[in-house]
Amino acid sequence: MGVPQGIFEYGVAALVIVAMVFLLRWTFGTQNARRPPVNDPADPVDDGLLEEVSRVPTESAAQVLRGRLHGNGIRSTVSRAGLDGYRLLVFPDDVKDARVVLSRGALE
Repeated sequence: MGVPQGIFEYGVAALVIVAMVFLLRWTFGTQNARRPPVNDPADPVDDGLLEEVSRVPTESAAQVLRGRLHGNGIRSTVSRAGLDGYRLLVFPDDVKDARVVLSRGALE
């Protein structure tokens, strides 16, 4: 085909370029639909099924409490709570038992 000579060939070339631009924009656009959601600190769903049972200032204190829960058969995890320290998280079925275990340790 070579270099376009007539107005028709220039028009076809321009349409092909415009079609490619729209196709690429559609394919690789801003991707708002595929962007992961922004974490909202006030969102209670952020931790999934886990619920907070205690908040302590240091990681070592959180690990001590986690060990106490583990010793009583309660699964737990420690999460950083920003500048507020560390949070101790358990599953909803274990919240009452975890609070009893942690409060019993405070009395000893």
